[in-house]
Amino acid sequence: MDRVSLLFMRNLREQLAKILVERSYLESEEGFVLASGKRSRFYFDCRATTLYAEATRLIGSLVLDEIRRAGTEPDGIGGLTMGADPIAVAVARASLDGVGTPINAFVVRKERKTHGTGNSIEGGLPQGSRVVIVDDVATSGGSVIDAIDRAEEEGMQVVQAIVLVDREESGMARIQERLPDRPVSAVFTKSELDALRG
Repeated sequence: MDRVSLLFMRNLREQLAKILVERSYLESEEGFVLASGKRSRFYFDCRATTLYAEATRLIGSLVLDEIRRAGTEPDGIGGLTMGADPIAVAVARASLDGVGTPINAFVVRKERKTHGTGNSIEGGLPQGSRVVIVDDVATSGGSVIDAIDRAEEEGMQVVQAIVLVDREESGMARIQERLPDRPVSAVFTKSELDALRG
């Protein structure tokens, strides 16, 4: 990547980090119950960012940059609904603006549909598709691992995993154990966002 591109991506990262800190970082003395079941005094309500119009372009570009730097060349991107959904759609849209093949979004249902097609995964990707699994936050990594398992059960080839924010609580290590020879990354760590909060 040339210097101009690096500066451009750095600028996008700074903009998105600021939005995440302002819109998504919450603290409470009483604590929050996380998806993992643990309690925490801080919480990343990432949907306040991922569903925010101004952030979608930034998310799409930054996650797409992670994919392109890894060279995984996926056909699709998605994860467990609903944390992954706006990220996947932002990347699908961003993939139309650059070079390379467009990347289609898909959704992993929490439970298989009990009517109509009975799908566990929505989006129409054929078996054998190369896919990236995404999520908004990694704590224990359970949501990402569940999405990986479900995608593989449906015949997809998981080539990469990306989260928007790593809470730095072992989740990324668990995801990497599940995908030992494939790229696993976070766009931001909690430490990086803490530094902006002062």
